[in-house]
Amino acid sequence: METSVLQGFLFVLQPWHFLFLFIGVAGGIVVGALPGLTGSVGIILLLPFLFYVDPATAMVMLCGMFCGAIYGGSISAILISTPGTPSAAATLLDGYPMARRGQAGRAIGIATLASTGGGIISTFCLIFIAPELAHFALRFGPVEYFALMVFGLTIIASVSGKSLVKGLMSGVFGLMIALVGLDPMTGVPRYSFDIPNLMIGFHLLPVLIGLFAISQIFVQIEEQAKGIVLSKQQLTGILPPFRELIRLIKVIVPSSFLGTAIGVIPGTGGAIASFMAYNEARRFSKNPESFGTGNPAGVAAPEAANNGTTGGAMVPLLTLGIPGDVVTAVMLGALMLIGVRPGPLLFKESPDIISAVFAGLLMANVLILILGTVSVRLFPMVLRVPMAILFPLIFGLCFIGSFALANSVWNMVVALAFGVIGYVMRKNEFPAAPVILGVILGPIAEDVLGRALISAYGDWTTLVRSPIALFFYAIAIASVTYSLLRRPGGKSE
Repeated sequence: METSVLQGFLFVLQPWHFLFLFIGVAGGIVVGALPGLTGSVGIILLLPFLFYVDPATAMVMLCGMFCGAIYGGSISAILISTPGTPSAAATLLDGYPMARRGQAGRAIGIATLASTGGGIISTFCLIFIAPELAHFALRFGPVEYFALMVFGLTIIASVSGKSLVKGLMSGVFGLMIALVGLDPMTGVPRYSFDIPNLMIGFHLLPVLIGLFAISQIFVQIEEQAKGIVLSKQQLTGILPPFRELIRLIKVIVPSSFLGTAIGVIPGTGGAIASFMAYNEARRFSKNPESFGTGNPAGVAAPEAANNGTTGGAMVPLLTLGIPGDVVTAVMLGALMLIGVRPGPLLFKESPDIISAVFAGLLMANVLILILGTVSVRLFPMVLRVPMAILFPLIFGLCFIGSFALANSVWNMVVALAFGVIGYVMRKNEFPAAPVILGVILGPIAEDVLGRALISAYGDWTTLVRSPIALFFYAIAIASVTYSLLRRPGGKSE
């Protein structure tokens, strides 16, 4: 294990690879700091560039974007009470009150240290957990993989937002998109309506770009009329005193482990982890009434937890090919586009990629600490980027990325069409994450189901003969049941 991580560091620290990691982290911080542009949008904007580098370098850059975006969300949460990402929603509860007292620099410094601590702890957990889980998963055959995909599809219930019915409708829509094209077993066209471009189905990249990036820009343009005013802040006293740091470590460490544990559970994410950590920090505080008024622990706990989910969410993604949250769902699509198939075979066939991910995540968090402390005075300038410049630039990158996939104007049309569909979904509170899960996991489930039935000569009972498969069916039922019970009144609405 030590040799693998060391080899990863030797790879990441090469100037060319380190440059891509730096661009990923810095770009992630900028994307995360801009309200509305989440980590998933940042990863999508990177896709056109990832086709020109080797898979290991692409993975390093994606890890940098992932970690940087999660941290960047705290900047706008502290400065203007607007979380740049959903996972930073709990940070503003005490971060913004600190900023209003003229302690914005101190709040950002605490968020930077907590984010770094949470990310490093979660990465070490990933290093020790993932290989063991991957070794177990090597025993999987088509039947076990089909059961795993069934479990993966039940995550739709966990990422459905307020309405389970709307989430399921979005998931079914994603599965319908995946069915367009030629049947992988028979070669018969499905839902192509004799349109040649539909015979090959929808490429994942323009669908991702449309649903997440273009639709988000449509929403942000509409909301610009509301306006966001940036308060003038004195960003001094960035690093907390040593005594305060010791007190905060007692909050950062347990919050990091809590965030990692939550991140491992598919369908959760940084928002859940940050609020749980915030609640636990307040519960065990000697002054719980001070939370919400500018308590430094109220900044440290959620930031350690939501950055702790980065390593945790990578565990099911790398070992089982199951995304842990919305951002890793988009990352799964990105990996498949560049020819990387997450799963247990990745650890056996491409150990260089795994070691690069381990080292990349560790170095990404070190860069967050450096960039967060050095560039803190530039953060208000990031938030002042004129939308008249930002939105056309993002639109251009989206269309260039869609076109570059196959030098096809059709993919640009698809991206724009799904942008409109995504906008309508957002306005009517239909979540986009279930659509992506359906598009990604649906074809895999269909493929392994076909192989399982062929090897069993059409005997459907083979799907329930494996103990591992039965285990995944059981936790799939448990996942859906939990998602139903945790809703108010146990109802889907």
